[in-house]
Amino acid sequence: MWNDFAEYITKHYSQSSRIVEVAMGRFSLVGCKLKKHLKGDIIMTDIKPYHDWIILDDIRQPDLKIYKDAGLIYSIRPPEELHPYLEKLSENIGADLIIKPLSSDFINTKEEMTLINFKKAIFYKKSFKRCL
Repeated sequence: MWNDFAEYITKHYSQSSRIVEVAMGRFSLVGCKLKKHLKGDIIMTDIKPYHDWIILDDIRQPDLKIYKDAGLIYSIRPPEELHPYLEKLSENIGADLIIKPLSSDFINTKEEMTLINFKKAIFYKKSFKRCL
């Protein structure tokens, strides 16, 4: 499933100059696969980084410089209470948002997100247009 998830991102966001994973925790498999297969910046953030290549950031009060020019912001199994913050940030930046929840979680956003089934990966996506 994780290979399929990384493949979807690689296939649809290979032209993005920046992709940001939010609230990565200790699960770096997808981010590392993306770093291996994509040329743009792949940035991983967490409120408690466990490694020096993970950037310290609190999504509830994000450092917007980290997300500038991102084509995609994604999060794997974020707590439901963080969904509105992910949505707000993606909308403000003009980046697509992908949330891969736990199978038992609901999506807690004001805008409806599209359910994507890509091979064995199931997740939600919302595209936000950049304001010009």
